Amino acid sequence: MTDLLPSAGAGESLSAPSSASPISARASAPPGARRAVALWLMGVAGLVALMVVVGGITRLTESGLSIVYWKPVSGILPPLSQAAWEAEFALYRTSPEYMIVNRGMSLGEFQVIYWWEYGHRLLGRLIGLAFAVPLLGFALARRIPQGYGPRLLGLLALGGAQGAMGWYMVQSGLVDEPEVSQYRLAAHFMLAMAIFAALVWTALDLLRPQGDPPARAARASRPAVWVAAALLALIAVQLCAGAFVAGLKAGHVYNTWPLMGDRWLPFALWDLRPAWVNVFENPATVQFVHRMTGYALVAVSLGAGWWMVRRDEPVAGTALALAGVCLLQMTLGIATLLAHVPVALGAAHQAGGVAVLTLGMILLHQSLPAREPAHERQPQPGS
Repeated sequence: MTDLLPSAGAGESLSAPSSASPISARASAPPGARRAVALWLMGVAGLVALMVVVGGITRLTESGLSIVYWKPVSGILPPLSQAAWEAEFALYRTSPEYMIVNRGMSLGEFQVIYWWEYGHRLLGRLIGLAFAVPLLGFALARRIPQGYGPRLLGLLALGGAQGAMGWYMVQSGLVDEPEVSQYRLAAHFMLAMAIFAALVWTALDLLRPQGDPPARAARASRPAVWVAAALLALIAVQLCAGAFVAGLKAGHVYNTWPLMGDRWLPFALWDLRPAWVNVFENPATVQFVHRMTGYALVAVSLGAGWWMVRRDEPVAGTALALAGVCLLQMTLGIATLLAHVPVALGAAHQAGGVAVLTLGMILLHQSLPAREPAHERQPQPGS
């Protein structure tokens, strides 16, 4: 069975420098560049995972609306004096959240929620620097492997879009009702997951052994590839369902298990019209969907693991690991629900979602056949 994380091989050729731009240069990167870039991307992915967890804590502590403006550059400094804190608090007191939910809050209480939102935003800025500065360094040193420049620039653009999406989400809670739109929250969360997935996938591409026929031969069968792809798609659906649970605070609706209240199917499932709106706007239905997709994910992952072991697929070990993590994640979700969503368990459950996504990507990546860059392919006889 293959290892969860492959190591970079030695099939990296060294060519003369090109006159093209550093990021789009046609010359091959020097030996070791693939691994260096991959490790950097893994590090940034780790920061994004941390950002997801901190974002979850910010939401669970109801801190996300404590900063009522978006200043990407000047907003990097927090209040540094009593007068600055008073001014910041005065801004917050004009918000719907203060007037409807937190009227009478003290400055000290405000500072607690302020620091969570400030930390969330600061971490976002640090991630931007952790990506952009090394990217420039790798480009100037011509250490970006051929074909990866556009992908890395695309990731940089996605990071900028995520910052704008975060503010777009916060804006929805600064008018009338002090609740962010569940649609915008889901978009913000899924974009973060997409960035994380792209970082990890690109790193796995770079770490895959190059020019190693035995490594390329031990690949999963075509049916196993389809099973792995289906699992990853189901994971994405479950993550999105979880985002809607968070956006509607649906985890507080039915804090019982396995029943929802005293029924398997609560009466409130289809209260809204048209019926499809319930899936996105009815807390009871949203929690029900998240439960059902969770059960489906555990069942499918366990079945896939058993099936791959029976077929002696080379990725069977990873499939079993994914099934185990899915089972643990469901158990954690049930515990979070029964405990009425405490901050620690809620944050752990969100981190578990990142772990499930990571293993799902590793499984699919291992299942796919290796692809060599065009400049490294060996000419076929007679060509």
